[in-house]
Amino acid sequence: MTSQDSFPVRTVDMVALKALAHPLRISILELLSRHGSLTAAGLAELLDESTGSTSYHLRQLAKHDFVVEVEGKGTARERWWERPKGALEISTRDLAENPASREAARIVAASFEESRAAALHDFLLHGYDVLPAEWTDAATISTTNARLTANQLTSYVESMERFSRQLLEELRAGGEQDGSRPVQLHLNAFPLISPIRIASNAKERS
Repeated sequence: MTSQDSFPVRTVDMVALKALAHPLRISILELLSRHGSLTAAGLAELLDESTGSTSYHLRQLAKHDFVVEVEGKGTARERWWERPKGALEISTRDLAENPASREAARIVAASFEESRAAALHDFLLHGYDVLPAEWTDAATISTTNARLTANQLTSYVESMERFSRQLLEELRAGGEQDGSRPVQLHLNAFPLISPIRIASNAKERS
């Protein structure tokens, strides 16, 4: 099995893209990616939303296979949801050049980027207050500038993606380790901080 086979990439079509183009649905996908399976109530707490709202948006996401119910976990009244394995490709030329999907693609891409920026902002602002030193020392915020041709950039991106997927698959193959926590990699690479943790720390300091 190759890295590409074990890490599928789903190209989102226009119908699914329009269903995804809602900030709260993107926030739900991001939280499921970061924290693993969650219930509607768990998502509501993290997002400061009502359970009814998160339940509705989970159902809409499920219609387009962005989320699936976790088999054998939960009850009829408390369902657990997760993201299917793989990546979503939403910034495609076909979607960008189609007037019917261009705006939806922009909304979705911008919302994902805002979520990533917010996660980095939380780490930079609160990381040293709420995380052990081993985690802040392990993180990196890295930027490299270079002059490349389009072909060189394509080669670099493809090589980095292959290496990243291979390395992550090797780490995941060992199973979840004691002391693990959600981590986001750009590269920037830093531990994610739950908004509940930030709020709790603020109360303790007030």
